[in-house]
Order: sequence, then C-alpha cells, then structure tokens
Amino acid sequence: MSIELDPTPALVVIDLQTGILSYPTAHPIEQIVGNSARLADAFRAKGLPVVLVNVVGTAPGRSDRGKATGRVGGQELPAAATVLVPELRPQPSDITVSKRSLGAFLTTDLDAQLKAAGATQIVLTGVSTTSGVESTARSAFDLGYHVAFVVDAMTDNLEAHDASIAHQFPKLGELGTTDEVLRLLDAR
Repeated sequence: MSIELDPTPALVVIDLQTGILSYPTAHPIEQIVGNSARLADAFRAKGLPVVLVNVVGTAPGRSDRGKATGRVGGQELPAAATVLVPELRPQPSDITVSKRSLGAFLTTDLDAQLKAAGATQIVLTGVSTTSGVESTARSAFDLGYHVAFVVDAMTDNLEAHDASIAHQFPKLGELGTTDEVLRLLDAR
C-alpha cells in the first residue's frame, strides 16, 4: 500500500452521519470517525479542500435488498438521520454535498466543485466501503481523478470490506492509512 498526494488533493468523507453510524461494521465506527476527523483537520490546516458528503434519500431504482427491508426506491431519509457527526467539525470552507445515490458524483455537482477548487485527486474515507465509498471512487476514476483510499478510515461488514480492499480498490486507485496520509501532508 502506498498513497501519493497530488498538489491539490481533496479529502472526501462519505456518509458519516447520524442515521448510518448505528449499522454493524467490521471496524469500530469511532475509529472511522476519529481518523476521518484527523484527516479533515490536517487537510484544512494545509488549505486543501474537504468534502463532507451525506445521503438524504435513496435512488429511485428497485432492488431485492430494498424489497426485503421495505425500502422502496426514491425515499427520503428522516432529517435527523442525515446530520453529519459533530466530530467532523464542519467548517464554512468545506464543500458539502447531499446525495440521493450510492456515489457522491451522479446526483450532485461534486465534480464541478472539485474542478473549481483545482483538485485532481480524491482521498476517500467513510461508510460504507462497498457502497458509498466504492461508488464514489468508480465515478471519480472514470472522471479522471486520481483516487486514494484510506483503508483504516472506512468500514462495512467484514467480508464486503475486505473484498473491496483486496480486489476492487487496487483497480481504481492507491491504498494507504491515516498515518501515511498525515505524514505526507506534514512533509509539505
């Protein structure tokens, strides 16, 4: 694993919000939130873009999982469930994006905002590894961004998380840890 940072990377934090953090995950959610918050503080200190993404509704498509859980496509989430966790300490300079899809690009203006900020790379954290994070990464890769995954700042169920990290993420970008990214930022 080895991440390189472009001159203008953007930290993109996926779905660390009240309504999602109660789901069972492979790694303690407190660790994921803590690592993401440390990275957000470090990116801000260097004047680099921080993107905080939350999901406010579901895509309109039908799925077997949706049928099994009683969730139909196109549903809005309760407002209280969409609030970003306070540990991220959102700042006025942050880019905030609310999505209605798995990934953060398709139903938002994230691409335009990143381009306006001069970002050529996204550094991804959040939940869930196989849904929000992976979907965002696939779109970013297709749009020409360099993608970096902070593997100790994301989680999902264990089997799915490990499969994405082992098999999918190396096709889409570089993998590293919170401490590795922080060292690279400190060296600037």
